[in-house]
Amino acid sequence: MEETVAVKRLEHSPTLNTVLMVESVIKNSKESAISIAEIKRKLPKQINHNTLKVILQYLEGSGKIYISIKGITWIHNTNPYLKKAIDGGLEL
Repeated sequence: MEETVAVKRLEHSPTLNTVLMVESVIKNSKESAISIAEIKRKLPKQINHNTLKVILQYLEGSGKIYISIKGITWIHNTNPYLKKAIDGGLEL
């Protein structure tokens, strides 16, 4: 029984290329929040819904996106000045 669970989990494992495509669509979205349906429309190729859910869970867990009722927002910022300001700031 454990084997079927493991196989089922691997059934929708995204490739790195697919993860990067989804990242790019969300990151370059002109809207502040984008829906899952809009992500699917903007992708250059079709993607399985469950695979997209796995990617979104990964991106949320890694702190790159925020998922809310209004949609998905890119929050990851690599600006070194922002990081320095956050590191040097006071915690309230």
